[in-house]
Amino acid sequence: MKTFKRPDGRKPDEIRPMKAEVGVVPNADGSAMFSFGDTVAIAAVYGPKKMHPQHLQNPKKGTLRCTYNMISFSVTDRIRPGPSRRSTEISKITEWALEPVLMIDNFKSKVVDVHISILQANASTRCAGINAAIIALAHAGIPMKNLVSSVSIGKLDKELIVDVNKYEEDWKEGEGSTDIPITMTADGKITHIQLDGKIKKEQLMEAVKMAREAHKKIYDVQKKALKEVGK
Repeated sequence: MKTFKRPDGRKPDEIRPMKAEVGVVPNADGSAMFSFGDTVAIAAVYGPKKMHPQHLQNPKKGTLRCTYNMISFSVTDRIRPGPSRRSTEISKITEWALEPVLMIDNFKSKVVDVHISILQANASTRCAGINAAIIALAHAGIPMKNLVSSVSIGKLDKELIVDVNKYEEDWKEGEGSTDIPITMTADGKITHIQLDGKIKKEQLMEAVKMAREAHKKIYDVQKKALKEVGK
């Protein structure tokens, strides 16, 4: 039986080379960089601080506010500066993926701002941004129950693959491509899952299983970066 090889030569379950570094933005309360190959994300955390405008304050708990932004020249075609429908959606998705593990109830009426910038984009940008954001939050000292890690599972024709790149994301041959970003805690609980494309129930369950294995590798990279702080 011939082993399936992806267009860039990777095996189906192979993640692109990963890098993570903490403390990359000196004037932030916490910051981190995370990359999947050519996809590079930086997250900077500011807070907890007083929420402005005042009418948005929550007297019962703190607020997590994420802002996702792709730098104009992060892709071949220059992106129009400023918020877009896509960036607004990913900002909110990032909040939903991170909130289940954060313990910000004690920061009543305050806000924790997380600014995510994509410096280079070769697909899986929201996943890279989430991976950078959680270790930046840990670096800022925001209490949390667990770390989370995020990865995209794709379906290239009939084959499931881990960590989709741009070529695979745009795949048009055969059945086309399917992209499933999944965020999980270190112990395998899902905090975020999306589905772009078509997939059968059995394959979706297999995709979640592949994500759990991939998350172990991502978690190790995140944990190592946090341990390097202060050395």
